Amino acid sequence: MRSDLMKKGVKRAPHRSLFKALGFSDDEISRPIIGVANSSNEIIPGHIHLKNLTEAVKAGIRMAGGTPMEFSTIGICDGIAMDHRGMKFSLPSRELISDSVELVANATPFDGLVLVSNCDKITPGMLMAMGKLNIPSVFVSGGPMLAGSYKGKPIDLVTVFEAVGSYNAGKISDNELNDIENFACPGAGSCSGLFTANSMNALSEALGLSPRGNGTVPAVYSERIRIGKEAGRLVMSLVEKGVKPTDIVNRDSFVNAVAVDLALGGSTNTVLHLKAIADAFNIDFSIDLFDELGRKIPHICNLSPVGNHHIQDLDEAGGVYGVLKRLEGKNLIKGDARTIYQKPIKELIKNTMIFGDDVIRSLENPYHENGGLAVLYGNLAKNGAIAKLSGVPEKMLYHKGKAVVFEDGELASEKILAGEVKEGAVVVIRYEGPKGGPGMREMLSPTAALVGMGLIDKVALITDGRFSGGSKGAVIGHISPEAAENGVIAIVEDGDIVEIDFNNRKLNLIVDENEINKRLKKIKNFKSKEDNQLLKRYSHFVSSADTGAVFDKL
Repeated sequence: MRSDLMKKGVKRAPHRSLFKALGFSDDEISRPIIGVANSSNEIIPGHIHLKNLTEAVKAGIRMAGGTPMEFSTIGICDGIAMDHRGMKFSLPSRELISDSVELVANATPFDGLVLVSNCDKITPGMLMAMGKLNIPSVFVSGGPMLAGSYKGKPIDLVTVFEAVGSYNAGKISDNELNDIENFACPGAGSCSGLFTANSMNALSEALGLSPRGNGTVPAVYSERIRIGKEAGRLVMSLVEKGVKPTDIVNRDSFVNAVAVDLALGGSTNTVLHLKAIADAFNIDFSIDLFDELGRKIPHICNLSPVGNHHIQDLDEAGGVYGVLKRLEGKNLIKGDARTIYQKPIKELIKNTMIFGDDVIRSLENPYHENGGLAVLYGNLAKNGAIAKLSGVPEKMLYHKGKAVVFEDGELASEKILAGEVKEGAVVVIRYEGPKGGPGMREMLSPTAALVGMGLIDKVALITDGRFSGGSKGAVIGHISPEAAENGVIAIVEDGDIVEIDFNNRKLNLIVDENEINKRLKKIKNFKSKEDNQLLKRYSHFVSSADTGAVFDKL
């Protein structure tokens, strides 16, 4: 056993003494030692209940003959960090979370590992750690929040962001805004729409790294506790057979994850995170796979923020396995891809029942013919940009408008809410990329402001930053190269014409090429004004969005 390094033989008497200081018996020390990475905290609604889930995981490990050892890692709530300086620290936390798990699991040589997470950067950070550590591992999430209810309709966190815009536009009263605020988030769990957290927790199922139901069973259901126990038993089986994450995950696994993502219409952040996870597993994976598969795989689930359904509806309809079954029926997934169940995915989904044809539509009756995400190219995005195609209003699939340029997402929000952005415009928010931010902040507030001000089908927004899974509209992010790397977005001027063609996946600045080159020559090399040392280090080492915003390898 790997743990013998720290517990077996005469020389390890001091080590065993320390185990006994923790209360472990000789019998417990002799068993496989399973690390349990718990990201529970009192900051994130999606993590407030993870102590209970972690206890269930540990119970499952003990039932299967192992000894769990729990340790902690950090987490940031993107919703609370949104639209202020705090968002600069969210994406950098992904690398720190991954590193923290890797540090503990190498210093304490566990035989296996269960990673307990839920929200935006914690989940991808832990999945990255699984690839880098490559010891028998299972990932389990805390599950989604139930949707709130207001005036008989389901609401969620994005409803509140959009209500701010409606309030500023004089469409709702103080009391209505307060009611929406009170009812939108009814309790524990990751925010209830198909935002980044729920997208990534669903895709971990498609990757084969988490138990069935991981992405959809609500946080407050007792089934979530049973999933935790199952995760504990599964990791013990993997340890017994010596099955490591790289024995499970290969390129086919990522094909399945992208296929599910496109069918669901997941958060644009999934492109960033799947690329980073693939990098941790040393798997060649280009963002072009989204475009290639997106032309074959239709959008069959219409979940919030685009549609009226929520994650609990997807769970009741058949969950991620239901989506996989729809796709498998037309050979749109790799059915032989392996899973933590040590069975191929096609075998696991064989008996899956689909109970809601409106929630998980057939491939012949999709919400949209193309998948939910698209990769756009052009002189404004030579290395690519990402859009949530399923959230683009029909009349905005082609748009040409005058640029209104901001170098700060918060200022853009203020100007939109003040009515200073007019119909037909293309809002350009730059120097918000991985290096330029630094930290690649999310632009949920500007996009929610456009919705609240009634401009969702009248104004486009492009940025080298990124979007919350809660964003919708004619919005394009992850523009690469970013402004801080002298991308063309850096030289856009107010009044320039920007052309967006979602159907043909094009994003161009309609300015003479000689003028573009002339402007580019005038750009000074980017030097961050950031004085925080952590962010300065991050800006120095981070790569561009099209590579997953991972750290450059030494």
